[in-house]
Amino acid sequence: MSGFLFDFGRMEYGKALGLQQELAARRASGEIPDSLILVEHEHVITLGRKTTPANFKPQDIPVFEVERGGDATYHGPGQLVGYPIVLLADHDVRRHVRNLEEAVIRTAKAFGVGGERVEGHPGVWVNGRKLASIGVAVKEWVTYHGVALNVNTDLAYFELIRPCGLDPSAMTSMQKVTGKELPFEEVKARFAREYSSVTGLALVHQRLLSPD
Repeated sequence: MSGFLFDFGRMEYGKALGLQQELAARRASGEIPDSLILVEHEHVITLGRKTTPANFKPQDIPVFEVERGGDATYHGPGQLVGYPIVLLADHDVRRHVRNLEEAVIRTAKAFGVGGERVEGHPGVWVNGRKLASIGVAVKEWVTYHGVALNVNTDLAYFELIRPCGLDPSAMTSMQKVTGKELPFEEVKARFAREYSSVTGLALVHQRLLSPD
């Protein structure tokens, strides 16, 4: 089974959200196969369906209210974001989330970071701190939104919110765990390979859409 891989580099969140929605509609109509968007965002805060006033206060960086599950989170430079646009033929959202977790765990391990699951808390954790956050949305059984892996992320920005309802100190990054800056493009390429391996989706780079 083959699918599309869209690598949009660094992109403003609103533009990436529009592309997700467009691709999800095209997947639902059968125009394109299952796909994976990889992107790095400019500084932004997104508010999921479970966000409460206690976890978010107005900030000086852009804020988007979105359809995904979960609470408030931060995206920014040095963070790898993956948005699978996938038709869940089996309607199994839990399996989709576990696939994302597994792809992150394998990617982190390749760079010397031992990630793990914590029951009842979607995402990937390292020694009790959150390395990757997951929040998905599903429309017509097509997924969008997805996973954010802190690679070389400036963790100070999480102090603007209570990320996923947690104390900001609960967040970590691959850089913090290893004590060195990671080669971002290599981490990105590894994640694409691991996601492909976990899902059985052979990803082929596509340039059907321009981010400009």
